[in-house]
Amino acid sequence: MGKSLEEVHESVSTENKKSIFKKILAFFGPAYLISVGYMDPGNWATDLAGGSQFGYSLLWVLLMSNLMALLLQSLSARLGIVTQRDLAQASRETYSPFINYILYFLAEIAIAACDLAEVLGMAIGLNLLFGISLIDGVIITVLDTFLLLFLINKGIRKMEAFIIALVLVIGVSFIFEMIFAQPVLEDVMQGLIPTMPSESALYIAIGIIGATVMPHNLYLHSSLVQTRKFDRSKEGIKQALKYNFIDSTIALNLAFFVNAAILILAAATFYKVGMHEVAEIQDAHKFLQPLLGTKWAPILFAVALIAAGQSSTITGTLAGQIIMEGYLNLRIQPWVRRIITRLIAIVPAVIVITIFGEGVTGKLLIFSQVILSLQLGFAIIPLIHFVSDKTKMNGFHIGKITQTASWIVALVIVILNGKLVYDEIQGWLENSANPTVLWLTVVPLAFSFLILLVYIVVKPFITKSRDAFHNHSPHNLKLRFSQAESYSKKNIAVSVDFSNADEVALNSAFELGGTDAKYTLIHIVETVGAMLYGENVDDHETLVDEKLLKEYQVMLTEKGFHVAIQLGFGTPDKVIPKLVNEGNFDILVMGTHGHTGFKDLIFGTTVDKLRHKISIPLLIVKE
Repeated sequence: MGKSLEEVHESVSTENKKSIFKKILAFFGPAYLISVGYMDPGNWATDLAGGSQFGYSLLWVLLMSNLMALLLQSLSARLGIVTQRDLAQASRETYSPFINYILYFLAEIAIAACDLAEVLGMAIGLNLLFGISLIDGVIITVLDTFLLLFLINKGIRKMEAFIIALVLVIGVSFIFEMIFAQPVLEDVMQGLIPTMPSESALYIAIGIIGATVMPHNLYLHSSLVQTRKFDRSKEGIKQALKYNFIDSTIALNLAFFVNAAILILAAATFYKVGMHEVAEIQDAHKFLQPLLGTKWAPILFAVALIAAGQSSTITGTLAGQIIMEGYLNLRIQPWVRRIITRLIAIVPAVIVITIFGEGVTGKLLIFSQVILSLQLGFAIIPLIHFVSDKTKMNGFHIGKITQTASWIVALVIVILNGKLVYDEIQGWLENSANPTVLWLTVVPLAFSFLILLVYIVVKPFITKSRDAFHNHSPHNLKLRFSQAESYSKKNIAVSVDFSNADEVALNSAFELGGTDAKYTLIHIVETVGAMLYGENVDDHETLVDEKLLKEYQVMLTEKGFHVAIQLGFGTPDKVIPKLVNEGNFDILVMGTHGHTGFKDLIFGTTVDKLRHKISIPLLIVKE
């Protein structure tokens, strides 16, 4: 199992900080990347709909959602800090391949729904600010792929700074919006008392929960916390948990302020004058100036919307990478992954807007958030099981009170979603001209997902916990060796990736150097964490790769070879040349998997990029 976000794994050091403030500051950052998911354009649609239709009465749903989010994100951070695994990796090492494929499929649907909201939000923001058509705006959003790649190459700290700057833009914009709107404080406080005005309010409330507590954020947070390198002692882990909880509390409360501000803005402007049908972001933008009497209100609204869309699309992409790598143990080029994710969102957006017109974007946004909410149970329940397990958590499992609160949150979400699904299917059956088709398709599908949910809940209670997470790594250490008669090289570097190509590469190296040469085995950790945080990363994949590299060293040393090992972090075509050029090697030996053409685009090409950057001969051996 590889490291989560290998590119940036443990690339931010929290050690050797002299003051408490600097220590806390070193841990700050991951939760702000998480918080933007809680203020993305999907939230805007549900908040505007809730505020315009029901005034301040659904504010309590936002507050409840924020408390749920804080609890669940703290559990996610705990899983990553203690086990050095993200939620997808932990699931892959716990459940059967069949269950994992289903969970992966559901997680991808959540990512697509989230990205759909971000695509629409960005497009709407561009339309409102610059007059660009929605279709053109949707297509333009493909370009932010390159912004993400640029930021990742600059390191996680710069990415965090960029995201925090966008969050500040959103926050400052809504401070001014509140000044313009002048809401009645007494009415705002009244909205924090739980009430459900009508049956239709439940749909909006579930959308708000889905928009606030987002499943992809649980995967993302469990990975991002591994970008901090800290003392792995008992006290060091306790300190990391405490500082990350502080980070989460501050960041998610900022997100709550933004969401509450949107709902309050809608209540203080549209609901107040009887405009109860303002669910479209474009309508909200259009009516802000005449209702608030200032041209800055719609401008700041559009600017904040673009900032929200851009920031949340970056974190959504990282989550997509984590889910794919964690569940499938499959790495593809980041830009390919980004474009695939974006196209999954763009295609339905373009089709729906083309067929039904630009007036349906608000409904599409709310629908995307309901889909997110429906997927929540399949992420929350495994997370609660993992962090409650004494063995898996090495003594850092959550207590009974936290477990009870977590299960109550999960129960509330599952019951609300269950009612929503039941009501929707019932409505379809009543209004359908041919209900038999629904009985043969939708109803069995709904029951199958219910069975899966029950299975995920019950299985850990009836199955004895294993000693730890199992390593499902495909790495094969059973290498066969060939013999050679003459040798010419004395200091040989060999690139290994724990695949079948290693056997061919090592045998070729031994033919060059025999038992007299010195061999240095080089392996590059390629997760997003490693790319962003470099050698400071401290996740599960780094530990596994380091362990496997040492096993290679021991095995080859026992066979009479002089072997050293070197672990690098980042992209192989950049890191291997750096390590090779800094060493005093006679030759570099690399095994190649031999894929060409389309596979090069998907998985990347190391050899072609690397061979021009090294100053020694390169021997390429095909598997």
